[in-house]
Amino acid sequence: MNLELTEEQKLIQDTARAFAKSELEPLAAKLDQEGDRAAYLSNLKKLAELGFMGLNIKECYGGSEAGVIAFSVAMTEIARACASTAVTVSVNNMVCEVIQSVGTEEQKKAYIPKICSGEYAAGSFGLTETCAGSDPSSMCTQAVKDGDHYVLNGSKIFISSAPYAGVFVVWAVTDKEAPKGKGISCFLIEADTPGLVIGKEEHKMGQHASSTNELLFDNCRVPASAMMGKLNDGFRIAVSELAGGRIGVGSLGLGVGLAAIDYATKYTTERIQFGQKISNFQAIQWMISDSYTELEAARLLLMNAAFRKESGKSFAKEASMAKLFATEAANRVCYKSLQMLGGYGYTQDFPIERYTRDARITTIYEGTSEVQRLIIAREILRQFS
Repeated sequence: MNLELTEEQKLIQDTARAFAKSELEPLAAKLDQEGDRAAYLSNLKKLAELGFMGLNIKECYGGSEAGVIAFSVAMTEIARACASTAVTVSVNNMVCEVIQSVGTEEQKKAYIPKICSGEYAAGSFGLTETCAGSDPSSMCTQAVKDGDHYVLNGSKIFISSAPYAGVFVVWAVTDKEAPKGKGISCFLIEADTPGLVIGKEEHKMGQHASSTNELLFDNCRVPASAMMGKLNDGFRIAVSELAGGRIGVGSLGLGVGLAAIDYATKYTTERIQFGQKISNFQAIQWMISDSYTELEAARLLLMNAAFRKESGKSFAKEASMAKLFATEAANRVCYKSLQMLGGYGYTQDFPIERYTRDARITTIYEGTSEVQRLIIAREILRQFS
């Protein structure tokens, strides 16, 4: 097994790292504390122009066609500088991939190039509801057939990039009499569609620059051609596409964890206590060695999941393993990094505080750690049944 990146993958990694260092890192703290939507969207546009919004998308639709491994390493480098930007890049890639996977040719040509080019700053997923979080099959939003249209009513929550998304992938119940999870369909809805309302923005613990909003449907009327995939097949689409998204979130977590421990390790080589650098103390050295070991293990799990997806093999279990381990490790590493800085780590004068807040959500969105454990156990138990 060759664990080295190809020349193309290295080039994408280097390009992402250079852009993150020069454009994202200098703004990250300001975006977190003060917000600057224009600057945030400007960087998204630049990333689109560099090809980062469709890394696993065919060139004929405006994508880079670089593959899943390239996507993973790019996500890690972007997240090392700004997790808020990274989450939008991850979701944009997911939206493009689901349209490429199950959309009609007309839908692919209409929407994927606009996200890849940056004409649309973002695409969004409308899946989560107050009654359907870890259990999306319990959703209540309905789409009722009316002639050659569907009329949607209901609401979604925790929708990333909603205020500046150009198109939404939305799931709704189309057969309320069907068994749970069997009567759900998937729609592509443009942002300016009447009846689609962007609701309140959440005030979050971290990832402040990335907007997270409620989405409301008030007799939102869309043509039947807006349906993506087959009627009542939406739940299967959601489950399969979320597996790929977990590679993105795991890679994001890895990037935040690396940023935190890199900063903390450098700090320990400069901080003097008891007449010497604190990096000389075994307690600090063990935090450093444990953190880098965990993150390297996370990287390898992510590479395995990405390789399997790119190779057309089953990857749901591996993606859940990678997401679970990488995001939990990122949280542990951020807390160790904060501890290494002592009181300074708890202040906003140093970036560790931001990294720690940004990392926390990674064990929740795109499937909680608890859901990942259920998926992993289910896949393993199948081998014994």
